[in-house]
Amino acid sequence: MTATMIKEFRLPDLGEGLTESEILSWKVAVGDTVTLNQVIAEVETAKAVVELPSPFAGVVAELHEQPGTVVEVGKPIVSFEVDDAGSSNGGGAPAAGDRSAGDRSVVDTAANGAPAAVAAEAVGSPAKREPNLVGYGAVVEHSGRPTRRARGNVQDGKSLTPEAPAIAEPVVSRQADVASERPRSTPPVRKLARDLGIDLQLVPGTGQGGLITREDVQSYIGAAETAQATPVSDGQNERESRTPIKGVRKFTAAAMVQSAFTAPHVTEFLTVDVTATMELLARLKGNKAFEGYKLTPLTIAAKAVLVALRNNPTLNSRWDEASQEIVQFNYVNLGIAAATPRGLTVPNIKDADRLTLRELSTALTDLTDTARAGKTSPSELSGGTISITNIGVFGIDAGTPILNPGEAAIVALGAVRKAPWVVNDELAVRQVMSLSLSFDHRLVDGEQGSRFLADLGAILADPAMVMTMI
Repeated sequence: MTATMIKEFRLPDLGEGLTESEILSWKVAVGDTVTLNQVIAEVETAKAVVELPSPFAGVVAELHEQPGTVVEVGKPIVSFEVDDAGSSNGGGAPAAGDRSAGDRSVVDTAANGAPAAVAAEAVGSPAKREPNLVGYGAVVEHSGRPTRRARGNVQDGKSLTPEAPAIAEPVVSRQADVASERPRSTPPVRKLARDLGIDLQLVPGTGQGGLITREDVQSYIGAAETAQATPVSDGQNERESRTPIKGVRKFTAAAMVQSAFTAPHVTEFLTVDVTATMELLARLKGNKAFEGYKLTPLTIAAKAVLVALRNNPTLNSRWDEASQEIVQFNYVNLGIAAATPRGLTVPNIKDADRLTLRELSTALTDLTDTARAGKTSPSELSGGTISITNIGVFGIDAGTPILNPGEAAIVALGAVRKAPWVVNDELAVRQVMSLSLSFDHRLVDGEQGSRFLADLGAILADPAMVMTMI
């Protein structure tokens, strides 16, 4: 009979050196059989919601953390019962602690694959690792898909070793413990509660077995709003609510503080007559070549920024503090600030300078849809070179945007408004927009920033000016 072993999967670094993630939901339960790279959990990093794949094929032995828990990178989150390939193929020496040559369980770990590889070498099997969504996590097992096993206390008539106490605990008692640790609800309901800042411990469940439903959360909100209008007698102020600072909001706050106190910001403003741009936009929407494409003032403005950068490349750079060098980018990863239910994110369009207007339109649509759905990947949130924030969609005319860390400039687009404007020495009603440009004065001189802003304004005032810049 093939021996089994317990392998722990530790929370990996999901990118950008992140130190912690929140378990949003588990896609598996104790006793489930999983395959390599099967999605087992949904976690929220400081930047994005990520689906976590299994680094092993086997049976889920234990879930170490519950949904809603913030876990540090490197901490075990789930254990698997897998076939002990090293013992079953008869090759190599038994792993440390496996004194009975394969008839006892061995505890192994996996955190981006390194400990698993070491364990593979220890049992004499080749440390060939299979790539997955979080790196190289699993040593390839050449046995078939494990069958679902009961987590009993004996195996082949012998007791399991103390090294694997996790699988000696009956499933029933584990489920009872889990039920007592947190209120019963579904992942969508828990997400709704998090978004609304509601502690599910305070919400009574009316579903089967005390399950908390979406309606229960909404009813609790209604009751809380009613209570806000009535002073309480015990002196507690229930008209306030507290939301833990974590995830995207925590990351954004830290990044903005770092940026504000590291890079010397300068902000310049320019108000432009964009009537010609709005007329161009109307013509493009009626053009069959752009049928099915979503065109907005942001689309044209983004293209204008990319063109203006050609003559003003210093704004597409970063300051390398460690090497004391200015890094000039020969490509443009255009960041677009997006307001999402999880907070502000700035995903970027890779190599945006190589895209046509139609390709740029598609990329902007995909970017915003993905961000609002909370599906932006960490790779899409890193590597930006310059950013745009469209504050005009909120009816705001101008602002002083803070630089995205690692970038030299950010452009804020104001609202397009009808306003009196002097045209050919006569007063006319025109469509105008205010542009705000913040830049890092270590990298960009006032003249360089001003020339870029002037070029951007010239393109938006007369799109035909592009012909003189390319």
